[in-house]
Amino acid sequence: MSTLRFSRVLLKLSGEALAGTKKFGIDPESVSAFSKEIAEVVRMGLEVALVIGGGNIFRGMAASAKGMDRAQGDYMGMLATVMNALAVQDGLEKEGVQTRVMSAITMREVSEPYIRRRAVRHLEKGRVVICAAGTGNPYFTTDTAAALRAAELHCQAILKATRVDGVYDKDPEKHADAKLFRKLTYIDVLNKRLKVMDSTAISLAMDNEMPICVFNLFCSGNIKKVVTGEDVGTTVQGGE
Repeated sequence: MSTLRFSRVLLKLSGEALAGTKKFGIDPESVSAFSKEIAEVVRMGLEVALVIGGGNIFRGMAASAKGMDRAQGDYMGMLATVMNALAVQDGLEKEGVQTRVMSAITMREVSEPYIRRRAVRHLEKGRVVICAAGTGNPYFTTDTAAALRAAELHCQAILKATRVDGVYDKDPEKHADAKLFRKLTYIDVLNKRLKVMDSTAISLAMDNEMPICVFNLFCSGNIKKVVTGEDVGTTVQGGE
């Protein structure tokens, strides 16, 4: 029987992960596959909070670059994360996992409002809490929302699921000679401008001494490997 390395974590999923091999939208097969992996670790006793991006539906920053008001675009992106949260909730509940979507923007017909104490109570009862709509404020990414919720909910680590095997010195999808880092400090990430999470999220994680585990979501079983302490991906934490 595997031993859990953490008791409570925050899992950050990109919206693009839900699109699977498509460039846009939600792929039910991908949602089902991720849900099975999350359900496995929940059944092991891990308390899981989720933050999901919305890039598979709408990106506020991309719209802003094309002339849309940044705040307006960001609010649209927040609504996209709610759609993704509902899709993952459906996938998890099909696996028998009790789930609550808690939105930073009030939408009582489809989600609970995000209330920190209520979210903690859900986690204590073994429910997966999906934190939707980012922080509820424009100009903040879902990476920053993940770092904020992880600190608020007293998580022991942020698990950042990506399309590659960890953090590289350059884009491994474009450069065959890209070097994989196994361990990094927060300062390394900021100084080298590595694309782990945005600088606000990294700073927030550093201030709260929250380790970040970056791994490939598309390798089956990786979530379980990370939470049971196997050497997978890249770990970002404080220096000696």
